[in-house]
Amino acid sequence: MLITAIRQTSSDRLTVVLEDESEIRSTLGVITDLRLYSGRDLEEDALEELRRRSARALGRERALELISRRAMSRKELRDKLLQKGETEDTAEYCAQWLEENGFLNDESYAAAVARHYAAKGYGAGRVRSELSRRGIAREMWDDAMEAMPEPDDKLEKFISSRLKDPQDRAQVQKISNALYRRGYSWEEIRSALRRHQAQIEEY
Repeated sequence: MLITAIRQTSSDRLTVVLEDESEIRSTLGVITDLRLYSGRDLEEDALEELRRRSARALGRERALELISRRAMSRKELRDKLLQKGETEDTAEYCAQWLEENGFLNDESYAAAVARHYAAKGYGAGRVRSELSRRGIAREMWDDAMEAMPEPDDKLEKFISSRLKDPQDRAQVQKISNALYRRGYSWEEIRSALRRHQAQIEEY
């Protein structure tokens, strides 16, 4: 397939135009690495290599832009790239490349997620739910949970701000349910409520 033109569309982006009038978006790095020029005739395997390397180079740029906006897990990045139209091959390549170059680290991300939700007053159950939702492998959960502070302070503040009458069973039950939805275990909730002399229902 003959290259009929190579058009520069930005400082690092180029478009390779082929004799059948199809176009391949690429980057300056790929064009120079493959030593392409207008008038060069590409065999089928060379053409496929151009397409593959161009897709990966553009995918890397998109992946870097995505993680510059917010931290994410490997699975979140792959899913986002697929949503943006990247192929499975490109999405997997980009995730692997980012990991190898230190831009993506599920262990560090999991610990950050745990600290974030703990700081907002959520319990271990909610943190585990978030780690699962974000595609963090289960074998990383234990280390992430160790990054969480003890829940006592958050529980105490939550109960103190809402418990007006420790003998009001309906109020105590409402607080218990709210804490459970926030990811605390019944054991943690009962223990904290007892410190406030609250009337506790057995669960």
